[in-house]
Amino acid sequence: MSEEKKSLNFLEQIVEEDLAKGLDKHKLKFRFPPEPNGYLHIGHAASICLNFGLGIKYNAPVNLRFDDTNPSKEEQEYVDSIKKDIEWLGFKWEKELYASDYFQQLYEWAIELIKLGKAYVDDQSSEEIAQQKGTPTQPGVNSPYRDRSVEENLELFERMKKGEFPEGSHVLRAKIDMASPNMLMRDPIMYRVLKKAHHRTGNEWNIYPMYDWAHGESDYIEQISHSLCTLEFKPHRELYDWFLDQVYSNKNLRPKQREFARRNISYTVMSKRKLLQLVEEKIVDGWDDPRMPTISGLRRRGYTPESIKKFSEVAGIAKRDNVTDIALLEFFVRDQLNKIAPRVMAVLDPVKVIITNYPKGKEEWLEAENNPEDENAGSRQVPFSRELYIEREDFKEEANKKFFRLSLGNEVRLKNAYIIKAESVAKDANGTITEIHCTYDPLSKSGSGTEESKRKVKGTLHWVSIQHAVKAEVRLYDRLFLDEAPDGHKDKDFKEFINPNSLIVIENAYLEPSLQTAKPLDKFQFQRLGYFCVDTNSTSDKLIFNRTVPLRDTWAKIEQKN
Repeated sequence: MSEEKKSLNFLEQIVEEDLAKGLDKHKLKFRFPPEPNGYLHIGHAASICLNFGLGIKYNAPVNLRFDDTNPSKEEQEYVDSIKKDIEWLGFKWEKELYASDYFQQLYEWAIELIKLGKAYVDDQSSEEIAQQKGTPTQPGVNSPYRDRSVEENLELFERMKKGEFPEGSHVLRAKIDMASPNMLMRDPIMYRVLKKAHHRTGNEWNIYPMYDWAHGESDYIEQISHSLCTLEFKPHRELYDWFLDQVYSNKNLRPKQREFARRNISYTVMSKRKLLQLVEEKIVDGWDDPRMPTISGLRRRGYTPESIKKFSEVAGIAKRDNVTDIALLEFFVRDQLNKIAPRVMAVLDPVKVIITNYPKGKEEWLEAENNPEDENAGSRQVPFSRELYIEREDFKEEANKKFFRLSLGNEVRLKNAYIIKAESVAKDANGTITEIHCTYDPLSKSGSGTEESKRKVKGTLHWVSIQHAVKAEVRLYDRLFLDEAPDGHKDKDFKEFINPNSLIVIENAYLEPSLQTAKPLDKFQFQRLGYFCVDTNSTSDKLIFNRTVPLRDTWAKIEQKN
């Protein structure tokens, strides 16, 4: 086997084998078929990257088809968000299509199945039908309505379509095999009465096709060559093929369903139902809350399309369900932001520093490199003055030899500026330090070329000039769940594992003035603190920054301790 062949994932191998068997390359066509009943999440990104990636690899069209067969859960809002997410990831679809485009064709094919004696109307309740289905080891029992005449079935199905029956009173079932070892083949439901307005067809229909009936036939209508879906649909493949058998003609291409493992990620949940629960119970601030695994949430948090696509590529396509460590996703966003994010200074927990020997009223604008990883990033001017903010945790009155930050009697360098030495402190009535009084070495200015500027000290601190500082709200986001598999406990609700510190809001952070003009979704590295993104709700009057990830994987240390 060639090296190229070995590097293919198993789905690419299937495509290659079909081409080798005579499939015309020009007939390759793929699709991404989301149901518009929620926002896309990082698991969907795997399927998006897979299908559109195959389209790019083989120069084949990829349709975006919405499986909109359940109007009780689907909304135009979800359609719009899905399109926005796919475009943001950088993919383009050939055609925007909907299962609802085919409602009339599906209905006509259902009529043909009734005429052929392969479908019938059942008056039983859903509970009765479920009970008669049997078990995996025991065959089902035929419905008492299974042998209705074609004429009666046609009349009842037409009345279902006209809305003459209440919801739940009648269904159309395929007549297959109630003794099949695959329970999905035991006369599955094709249509149900559902009197709900559809986001596209309005009140035109009172019956709606079930997923299994609509999905494969939609693939067939669009002449999709490879229908790729997640492993939970593997038992459905037999039914997919049976439905295709009823409409397939030799002049048309027959779609092939194949399955791959869904993307599961540690420390989160991937069920749309559970994500909707988090939204509806206001545990999070909407589908695009930066703690959510939704693509819109990741975008708002500061993730990039490139980092998500790289994660999907490296995590790979598997045949068996597995869990991918969320640290891998965080690694790729760190890696890319390190290359593209400008370095800036921000102080989140400020304490005042007064440089007592720096002239009052004086200010300097110091040269600061924007990104040492990007030689084209250039530099900016950062103001320096007598009074500064530094991080409170960067100072101790007394410190041991392992503390390389500021302490009384010791020196540190201020980033891009001078070496300072702490001389004394001022405290309030509670003993909290309010001011640190320092002196500076005027000859130690970074980049000035003096011998003093080359003097080495062990610590370098970020800082902000108080006179020039821009106030902002900073939101420190962390993992939403404390447990690696929050929905993996049968005896506990997944919400019991919510991380109470998944969001910490700092209302009064201070930033260097260059950030005053930052726009929503602009990305930065706050030096020594992490990567941050301007929130979509940020304005020039109220700047809001979201932490994307810390500079290092702090969870790895926590897990090692445990």
